[in-house]
Amino acid sequence: MSMAAVETQMVGDRISKRNFEKLAQFIYDYSGIKMPPTKLTMLEGRLRRRLRATQHATFDDYCDFLFHDDGLEQETVYLIDAVTTNKTDFFREARHFEYMQQVALPALVSSGVRTIRTWSSACSTGAEPYTMAMVLEEFVADRRDLNYSILATDLSTDVLATARRGIYSEDLVHPVPRELLRKYVMVAKQKDRREVRISADLRSRVGFARMNLMDENYPVGEGMHMIFCRNVLIYFDKPTQSGVLKRLCARLLPGGYMFIGHSESITGIDLPLKQVSNTVFQRI
Repeated sequence: MSMAAVETQMVGDRISKRNFEKLAQFIYDYSGIKMPPTKLTMLEGRLRRRLRATQHATFDDYCDFLFHDDGLEQETVYLIDAVTTNKTDFFREARHFEYMQQVALPALVSSGVRTIRTWSSACSTGAEPYTMAMVLEEFVADRRDLNYSILATDLSTDVLATARRGIYSEDLVHPVPRELLRKYVMVAKQKDRREVRISADLRSRVGFARMNLMDENYPVGEGMHMIFCRNVLIYFDKPTQSGVLKRLCARLLPGGYMFIGHSESITGIDLPLKQVSNTVFQRI
């Protein structure tokens, strides 16, 4: 069969109900992401590139490869990359960063903290941890006795590769204040590229690593003073949210701060947290 014929067959192919249920269950078990029947068309669109990459003509062939030919061992990372949603912006939900700068950081320093450990636990393409880095860099600039570290993790290897490069479209950095743009963002020499890059110094302050929030343990080293877990809980059901938040709290130091997305809630989940601002919580 010619490549053109394969492409035509692929576009007209559909995921069977049986295979959709298998895929949805695997995706949920591995990543905690719910894949209801309303996401069938979306899943088909996203997986067609995996069919091409693995040279399978139909979804049935691809699913046989995954579930009967031990293809999951080599394909899981790519499959999960294909189905994860990775929307991100610099200074997204800006009040969190205002609270971080004006309340959380001064409180931590007043309590005796001198190296501020922070974690962006679903960092996507890097806008969140680089925003955190800008705020922290400004905060410690005139304080020689202070330092900080930023860990940024995500499930998707694709977005982590983008984050490490630190190259973005000009549009994405529009929310960054002008004085911070001047300090921490470099504009491409060829103006027609309309790209910018985070400065090398700021990039060096963020450590990126792949991590699955469904894992039983989060190997992040010492406890954290601030954890951002924003706009990822909405993809989980309540039991999964509870498990993730409890494991995150286990890595958050007493007096440390947890930030979740403005559309998210921890209501009904028994956690060692008290609310200190809108979607900001402190470890008891």
